[in-house]
Amino acid sequence: PNCRPEVVNEQVFDLMFSLDATEEQLDYKTIYGSAKQGWMSHRWNEPTDSIVPLLDAIIDEIPEPAVAEGTPQLLVTSLEYSAYTGRIAVGKLTRGTLRAGQNVTLAKRDGVTLQKTRIKELMIFEGLGKKKVDEVSCGEICAVTGIDGFEIGDTICDFENPEPLPPIAIDEPTMSMLFTINNSPFFGKDGKYVTSRHIRERLDRELEKNLALRVEPGPSADSFNVFGRGVLHLSVLIETMRREGYELQVGQPRVIVKEIDGRRCEPIEEMTVDCPEECSGTVIELATKRKGTLTNMTSSGDRTRLEFDIPSRGIIGLRSNMLTATAGEAIMTHRLKGFEPWVGDIEMRINGSIISGETGTAYAYSIDKLQDRGRFFIAPMDQVYEGEVIGEHTRSNDITVNVTKAKQLTNMRASGSDDKAVIVPPRIFTLEEALEYIKEDEYVEVTPHSMRLRKILLHEVDRKRAAK
Repeated sequence: PNCRPEVVNEQVFDLMFSLDATEEQLDYKTIYGSAKQGWMSHRWNEPTDSIVPLLDAIIDEIPEPAVAEGTPQLLVTSLEYSAYTGRIAVGKLTRGTLRAGQNVTLAKRDGVTLQKTRIKELMIFEGLGKKKVDEVSCGEICAVTGIDGFEIGDTICDFENPEPLPPIAIDEPTMSMLFTINNSPFFGKDGKYVTSRHIRERLDRELEKNLALRVEPGPSADSFNVFGRGVLHLSVLIETMRREGYELQVGQPRVIVKEIDGRRCEPIEEMTVDCPEECSGTVIELATKRKGTLTNMTSSGDRTRLEFDIPSRGIIGLRSNMLTATAGEAIMTHRLKGFEPWVGDIEMRINGSIISGETGTAYAYSIDKLQDRGRFFIAPMDQVYEGEVIGEHTRSNDITVNVTKAKQLTNMRASGSDDKAVIVPPRIFTLEEALEYIKEDEYVEVTPHSMRLRKILLHEVDRKRAAK
């Protein structure tokens, strides 16, 4: 009985009310239907033979867009890149009409520079693709080609009487990562693009459409410092490159530090956490350990909204800990507030790494004997190499182990020595979790089919020498 549409609709209403929905938001129209059977209706027990009632409700209930007459104004809010046509400006036409081949003025975001140019082609978005059109009217979101030198925040306006719109702000980078070639023993086994030239060309293409990204030469000829808006921003780029067939290694995320008025400053974010009321104490404890400062706390029903000022480096790895502590119910958002004085050291990961001392196949016999040392990231029969991080140590120091040793097979048997190995399931990282987990002396090795953690210096002798 709880699955009846009236009951479900009442539960949705109660949920929206508990989330402080306004009277206008609570006064909504309900249409019932079945996607599997392909019908929509105003009554749940009166099926129809089409989805026309839904389309009629959209026309009746949703107001039509306002049409502003006058000279054209299009604020560039996004951009795309094509190897054939170059950069493509994307935005909403807020006034007037644009036509293919029309002469226009590109008003730069500085409010001073005006550049005379010409539209080559106009496209509107249809489904998952684009459709070429001759004219675009007010209110339409369209893509424009043929305009050179534009940036997000510029305005495409009238040729004779340009009237630019207020530009939108572009967040500056707050974190950087080192991108380098894959030089592990498993180099070139998975990827199609593996050299520094391939990585450099791919990053240059990304710069054409990703304005929040910055790329600078790294400490060596085959490495690059990539600056982005945060760990998620950079992990999206890495995941895209991995799927395209690239092999690379990335280092630990680092926040960008600036010198302002003679003081060392770091990026500070405004973080908002919406969580159950009984979890608010745990959330506050986790945030304050990362140098977060509670600025506001409000309760609504059985949920609490907490607002913090927290350093960007304190957010690294915080989301997964927050979800674990709140049983997945915390909703965490954050945005850049600005650069403020350095708040001091933050306690991050305290456990050491379990490192493979040999190259070969990991056996269940060896993993079973070493499980008391920590939790492993690999499963039996996985291929490992010397210097690969294969687990997390229970203590703060790193240890080197041999998981490639198989059990010696003899004809001797003894009571208790032939027990079946019981292996704890390995911990599997997502890309973002791996980037947040690694230490300064570790890399994440990313290939199209695998993701591994490794030490920068693979040989134990080299690591000991560097530690001295």
